Amino acid sequence: MQVVGYQTGSPALLLSDGGDVEAVALAPGTDLSYALGDRRCAGTVHDGGHEPCDRSEAPYCEFHRSTWVCARCTGTCLKDEMDCNDGHAVYLAAFAPASFKVGVTREWRLETRLREQGADRAAHLRRVKNGRIARRVEAGIAETVGDSVRVATKLGGLGEPVDETAWRALCDEFDPFGTWSLDYGLDLDERPVAETLASGRVRGVKGRVLVLERDGTTYAVDLRDLVGHEVRRGGAERSLQSSLGAF
Repeated sequence: MQVVGYQTGSPALLLSDGGDVEAVALAPGTDLSYALGDRRCAGTVHDGGHEPCDRSEAPYCEFHRSTWVCARCTGTCLKDEMDCNDGHAVYLAAFAPASFKVGVTREWRLETRLREQGADRAAHLRRVKNGRIARRVEAGIAETVGDSVRVATKLGGLGEPVDETAWRALCDEFDPFGTWSLDYGLDLDERPVAETLASGRVRGVKGRVLVLERDGTTYAVDLRDLVGHEVRRGGAERSLQSSLGAF
């Protein structure tokens, strides 16, 4: 069995033995017990089925690696025909303690997009009629704010409060429609230990970061780091780093 993907909207790990895809829900309180094995290309998932790949590159080989073309757009459409003609939102997102970015999404899925990224704070800056205009506005703001925050940075901020002074100062520059906080129910007292494992009790999911409790220690797992691993049921066998609170 192999980890062939993950979901962030309704958090789940996607597993397959080369045929159908099983979605293992990552709801709080769920007990996971998978030992990780070798890692290789995760192949493709399409219409509920999985097409495996034996190439060693992980999580995807050159034949199965894809890039969402709209992510590179700055207002000049890179597709044969522009298809983002519905209303879009331009937003700011904050990640604890003080990392900020600008982004765009279809207006109706704004909160969903923010939760997919694991944002702690958000501000709705603009409403525009299509994606082309939104990307042009985003490109201008990105020159000073930036348009990406690495997962490693998000991991480093887990359990930390947002720098509210810095966040308010940034929002004041743009006079947003509104600002709000997002909660993921993690209730962390300290920063989790960054690890790659799929065994423990699910504390919650924040963006693509899975938080697990195991043997008195809380771990943070980048779900993308699990993709491509062969897995078998039965807990992790290798030794893991523990937090000081576990002793």
